[in-house]
Amino acid sequence: MTLDQGTGCVHIAPGHGMEDYLLVLEHNAKASPGERLEILAPVDNSGRFTTIVKEFAGQQVLKANPRIVEYLQGNGRLLGQGLLNHSYPHCWRCKNPVIFRATEQWFVSMETNDLRKETLAEIERVRWIPSYGRDRIFGMIENRPDWCLSRQRVWGVPIPGFTCSTCQHVLADPTIVEHVAVLMESKGADVWFEQSAADLLPAGTTCPKCGGTGFEKERDILDVWFESGVSYAAVLKSRKWWPADLYLEGSDQHRGWFHSALLAGVTTDHRAPYQAVLTHGFVVDGQGKKMSKSAGNVVAPQDVMKQSGAEILRLWVAAQDYREDLRISQEILTHLIEAYRKVRNTSRFLLSNVYDFDPSSQAVTYDQLPELDRWALMRLGELITKVRRAYEDFEFHTIFHALNNFCSVDLSAVYLDILKDRLYTFRADSPLRRGSQTVLYEIVVVLAKLMAPILSFTADEIWQMLPEAARKEATSVHLASFPEEPSLWTDNALASRWEKLLGYRTQVQGELEARRRDKIIGSSLEAHVRIEAGPEAHQFLATYIGDLSTIFIVSRVTLVPGGTGSSDFRITVEKATAAKCERCWNYREAVGKNHDHPTLCERCVEAVH
Repeated sequence: MTLDQGTGCVHIAPGHGMEDYLLVLEHNAKASPGERLEILAPVDNSGRFTTIVKEFAGQQVLKANPRIVEYLQGNGRLLGQGLLNHSYPHCWRCKNPVIFRATEQWFVSMETNDLRKETLAEIERVRWIPSYGRDRIFGMIENRPDWCLSRQRVWGVPIPGFTCSTCQHVLADPTIVEHVAVLMESKGADVWFEQSAADLLPAGTTCPKCGGTGFEKERDILDVWFESGVSYAAVLKSRKWWPADLYLEGSDQHRGWFHSALLAGVTTDHRAPYQAVLTHGFVVDGQGKKMSKSAGNVVAPQDVMKQSGAEILRLWVAAQDYREDLRISQEILTHLIEAYRKVRNTSRFLLSNVYDFDPSSQAVTYDQLPELDRWALMRLGELITKVRRAYEDFEFHTIFHALNNFCSVDLSAVYLDILKDRLYTFRADSPLRRGSQTVLYEIVVVLAKLMAPILSFTADEIWQMLPEAARKEATSVHLASFPEEPSLWTDNALASRWEKLLGYRTQVQGELEARRRDKIIGSSLEAHVRIEAGPEAHQFLATYIGDLSTIFIVSRVTLVPGGTGSSDFRITVEKATAAKCERCWNYREAVGKNHDHPTLCERCVEAVH
């Protein structure tokens, strides 16, 4: 016992405390009739003693305390009295103390008709995202008491029940419920509060128990969670969309909406009203703290949209791991803005290089594409598979990272970096340039479709800028079919070769950067790369000798045998000694040998002709 928690004296009052009530029920179930305790609650709806307590009938419970003390003192039954302050439940709205009492309520039994057992079986059938949601709601259903449907409120959705004035028998059969429902459908829920029981009941209704004709309408209303729980019946069943593919809400709804909808669905239709349930965390600031105006850390959605646009807000939502609390701050938004610009600028580059390309007549078939282009399509196919799986698994942050990585690494750092020479300096209708445009067109169409559910406006903006032939599929990207990975693009042998080739490219780039720091070269095109390689590396690189200068983005590559071990590999970077082509900036021996175009290399001479 402590002075701030109570006297420490224990009494039993099953009519005024849940724990006492349950304890007495347990005792009475085992006790003989003479040993059973009565569950007594002599307090009316106004908080006043009933006539059961004749000495204090009509008196307000809390105000009657001094008189009760006097009464006990007068009977010689008061052992002592004193004043002790301790915590006590109060209404959070009106701040008045709460009086607990046992009252009649409307319940749905969890055991009748095996509701609990059937509901637990339905939980196993539903897909829970994240998976721990299953354990949480399973435990709740497994241990919950009967479902109390009634609430004592002034207004709400009424419980359509009637009590016989003579024998107190309760009428709530389906015929009467349907009659009341038809009245409400035509006149609204207020009809229950505006009309008498006689007007609400079907004509000629009599009590099946005593034959009486007088009735009182039920004053309790339905729990609001019951209302939300059965919302699927009005929203989905009438449109034949039931059951829902997905219910989505915060993690607190395992106890609320998901819970009541599950019980309502199993009770009425013997199944859950949803196929899957996804729960998410709550929005907090950048340090993980709850937002509040007093703390000054609120990031309002409308402010984000006003400053950065709705696309950034959508991207922020998609980029978060919603299973945890979602952090937001200006710093986080700044990082996302940079990522958005990367995706948008990559798309702009792709579009700018298919301006003169007609996919219906100028596309190059897959078997005619060089390895670099086929590698890009292979990586695009892998992206499609990864993003589709992420959408199906609701792993939206995976989609964001996959798109960002594809644009930053596969495209900007590799494919587009290597491709610029071909796009800018080759003849406009050369097979190599048309092949690259074929791939760029495929990429930009797929990117628009993959990002459409998240970056809705950006994706449609890209779609409207595509060549006319592309938009024959659909007037909007949101009406186009979602991409699937063509089996033709899958090539494990190509993937293995290019993983090795790009590894060598990374090593060469490291040496080029070192020579730039030493001021030996400026641009990588000023370089002549000499590679001394062991037998295995030499044999592999020799098959790509004609493409190595393009892949490494240098003017010349010389490959010579060096060493006998598989790990023997040495790179030397020198400044190119040939003349510079003023058109493609490559240093080539052919510059100066053409009388008509002495400043161009042989490839650029062909292009300008």
